[in-house]
Amino acid sequence: MDGEISTDEVNDLLEAETDESVRIVDIRNETSFAHSHIPGSENVPFQELTSRVDEFADADRIITVCPHGKASVQAAQLIGSYEGSADATVESMAGGLEEYGLKYGLVKDTADDAAASESGPESPF
Repeated sequence: MDGEISTDEVNDLLEAETDESVRIVDIRNETSFAHSHIPGSENVPFQELTSRVDEFADADRIITVCPHGKASVQAAQLIGSYEGSADATVESMAGGLEEYGLKYGLVKDTADDAAASESGPESPF
């Protein structure tokens, strides 16, 4: 793990046009991720990290995120210890999604909302 990165730095990275491959890895469960997340982030629940760590082998930079910036430190350490990510910069976002959301907002997965409303009970009228 290469340390922590601030929410401001993460936002700047996401807004910058660069050739660097930046992957934002949200380690919460699927339901929490669908509720809200950083635009462009991907969901890899913490309990799946060890079996999916090889998915990060091609990344230049990996930033792990969680609600408050605590569990993401452990996730970054795990990813950073994988030999396939040895050339990547691996960081945890300090302050977590709570801080990021207050400053920059989060997106909600509207596809799940549409599916839920389509599968709801039919109106008798």
